[in-house]
Amino acid sequence: MSSTEAPADAAAFCADLVRSHDFPRYAATLFMPAAERRALLALYAFNVEIIRVRDQVSQPLPGEIRLQWWTDMLAGQAHGSAEGNPVAAELLRAIHDFELPVEPLSLLVDEHQFDLYNDPMPTMAALEGYLDATCSVLFTLAARIVAPPSAAIEHLARHAGLAQGIVLVVANLPRDAARRQLFLPRQILDSHGCRMEDVFAGKQTPSLRAVLDELCNEARQHLATASSLLAELPPSVRSVFLPLSQARADLKRLSRADRNPFTPAPSSRLRTLWTLWRASRSREFTK
Repeated sequence: MSSTEAPADAAAFCADLVRSHDFPRYAATLFMPAAERRALLALYAFNVEIIRVRDQVSQPLPGEIRLQWWTDMLAGQAHGSAEGNPVAAELLRAIHDFELPVEPLSLLVDEHQFDLYNDPMPTMAALEGYLDATCSVLFTLAARIVAPPSAAIEHLARHAGLAQGIVLVVANLPRDAARRQLFLPRQILDSHGCRMEDVFAGKQTPSLRAVLDELCNEARQHLATASSLLAELPPSVRSVFLPLSQARADLKRLSRADRNPFTPAPSSRLRTLWTLWRASRSREFTK
């Protein structure tokens, strides 16, 4: 393989990784120009790699080592050639081409150390801090690929990330409960009298429903705020926030009173594409 072929292969690797593990974000990049799309896919592939660490290890220590490699790579201290890792190579390219700040990426890695342990998320404030450093940061950096940074974009990105992140917490409950991991804030569980052991046992209780309803209401409020803030940005920047349309559709589905919260029900790829295509042509994202 020649050096001129390697970047294209790395880009294809990132695209395949995001398509396989984060289809809504992958689909959203289909509506972006080619140069920006490649950088976005590098950013999203990096996020997939960090999120997947928990699934690839059976103990926290190996996970810590994997996350430390990414921290070292971002600091320019990777053990071994970063160019040999297609995601790292593409991410470094995006950082260089679009002058992306490294610190938020390093903080994202640090925040995901929480995933390696089964400590419960203590409070709603703690969950918001976690989502702000992960989901919101992704929106902020993605927007920076298509436009200069601004306070308006950061404000929108924060609410967008909180909305999307809370929806994911509710959607991922079946997986998290099965491995005795709790992203539902302990504070909210206690306020509704919901026992952690009931959640881990997959019991549908009125108290759990109250917890999920409260979280869904929080997500709904952040979605409404994000939607109102979208109008302040040019359409070229709004495209980065297309995944919000999928979060809104997922929230509607997850909020149904007759839904079993422990039964996985992901949206099909065709439905996701349809949702994003319709959103891309709506006044919310074009006017």
